[in-house]
Amino acid sequence: MLKMSENYIRKLIEGGLRSDNRKFDSFRKIKIETDYAAKAEGSAKVTLGDTQVLVGVKLAVGEPFPDTPEEGVLIVGSELVPIASPTFEPGPPNENAIELARVVDRGIRESKSIELEKLCIEPGKLVWIINIDIHVLDHDGNLTDAAALGAIAALLKTKMPKYEDGKTIYDEKISKLPVIDKPVAVTIGKISDKLLVDPDLEEENALDARLTIVTNSAHSICAMQKSGKGFFTSQEVEQAIDLAITKGEEVRAMLGV
Repeated sequence: MLKMSENYIRKLIEGGLRSDNRKFDSFRKIKIETDYAAKAEGSAKVTLGDTQVLVGVKLAVGEPFPDTPEEGVLIVGSELVPIASPTFEPGPPNENAIELARVVDRGIRESKSIELEKLCIEPGKLVWIINIDIHVLDHDGNLTDAAALGAIAALLKTKMPKYEDGKTIYDEKISKLPVIDKPVAVTIGKISDKLLVDPDLEEENALDARLTIVTNSAHSICAMQKSGKGFFTSQEVEQAIDLAITKGEEVRAMLGV
């Protein structure tokens, strides 16, 4: 049954059509809801078509990494719970969850969107640790773009607790997290010689290859991740980069702030 679905999608794409009548360069409908989780310092729920992802940000005080003694720490984790998709299994994070977290982490880190040096409390001893937790609520394709968008939306709304006399006072929020850029991930799928933005789950099952490109506000590339057995020609990579820049700017405008 899955094979028939793949063949149908491939023939549709090869004929210049998508099952939901979108243009090849169009995202599904995007909805961003911030301040979604009351117990988090920052949170956002992103709905991308029928894909739903909840991202929460928690702050804690701890030791810095030895090689960056005067910078805060960024940690990204993701959870693919069985209720979100029949293909997800209970247990520790699998390779898909690890890849999702790493791509989101890389986009934020390499864009330098957070001024980590401003999160140092005592050099070499105490810094703020940013924990970004990604929870997939409903999987209908392109988790990467939804998770990355949820992460930056949540970070933009994150408020820092007060730290005094060795204690973190979570009931007192004194300032916003120093976020200075808005990296946006755009995933482009390839079927035959066609490139399509934001593949849904049926399209993902039929893809030859997939390329996620993260760009910042200056339209610089911060991260790239390729998956699938197929390939992109150099011309297709250039086309994908142009799409990522254009669509990234459109999505970035939705973040406001």
